[in-house]
Amino acid sequence: MKNSIALFLIILLLASCKKQQAVRSPFKSVKVEVVYKDSSSIRAITFLDKNTLAFAGSNGLYGTYTLPTAVLRSNRMQFDSIAPEFRAIAHNTKDFFMMSVGSPALLYKTGTNGEMDLVYSEEGENVFYDAMAFWNSEEGIAVGDTSNGCLAILITRNGGASWSRVACTNLPKAIEEEGAYAASNSNIVLLGDTTLVATTKRFLKSVDKGKTWTAIETPIKGTTDYHGMYSMDFYNASTGFVIGGDFAQPEGNAANKALTKDGGNTWQLVADGKNPGYKSCVQFVPHSDGKELVSVGFNGINYSADQGHTWKTLSEEGFYTLRFLNDSIAYAAGKGRIAKLSFKQ
Repeated sequence: MKNSIALFLIILLLASCKKQQAVRSPFKSVKVEVVYKDSSSIRAITFLDKNTLAFAGSNGLYGTYTLPTAVLRSNRMQFDSIAPEFRAIAHNTKDFFMMSVGSPALLYKTGTNGEMDLVYSEEGENVFYDAMAFWNSEEGIAVGDTSNGCLAILITRNGGASWSRVACTNLPKAIEEEGAYAASNSNIVLLGDTTLVATTKRFLKSVDKGKTWTAIETPIKGTTDYHGMYSMDFYNASTGFVIGGDFAQPEGNAANKALTKDGGNTWQLVADGKNPGYKSCVQFVPHSDGKELVSVGFNGINYSADQGHTWKTLSEEGFYTLRFLNDSIAYAAGKGRIAKLSFKQ
């Protein structure tokens, strides 16, 4: 009996320790350390693994930064006389991908002998691609602005070797002036087989990895040429957050932040009419139980500890995009630089 009681007490103590370790304190500050400077604008970053950050930007720039050794490798892509502006990147288990925005849209994947292979190109007056992501090693998606009456959505089913555009007959008809923002490579969220795309006017949703699509209303409707949803992130299959505003009027804070708790089927405005205003990227803090968020824009770094209901400014340093490495360190990119962000509790 005594041994049983002792074992029971040990279990209780261990459980208590785990609960105590799970308690997080809100962020109070952030340290910004620039790790790379360049003349290019960088709006797309992703972690290839826990030690490697990949990036791509304007002027054909692309490369990797190795965290443990602080070694940065960069290159420039040239297509005829064009230096592509890359704003979308992604990776699967085998390759790295990057895509340029305007016509001609150029989609590259890692090839042989250290070269990048062009696997898709598209020309047209309204061609403008915004973001990319992969469901798995074989299936991926790229999203662009409206052309030919529907949002441009590309799908690969063979590991990125080839891409084809989803027929407009399989997509909701585009509404007036609907597009997407190529601001931070973060307007696509993949939740298993389910996909959500934030456009300037609404969400597009697929439950079968891009084969069929439906539309979902949003309380953040593009009311001007530069107003709408710029970035979206999900903590889990239920809890998600979207942020945006008006790039041309960054102080405006009405109807630019929304929260979902049902997997994106319905959204509710939060901090409506309260700061922050325009932001180009938002990410949940890992291991924060879906409560903590960090958003960035050219106007600074903001933080919320209560699912976006209240926010505080941690820094006036401007960035376009960020990704978390762990629950206290993120990397951000912007105009001419990449930086390490160390958050302090």
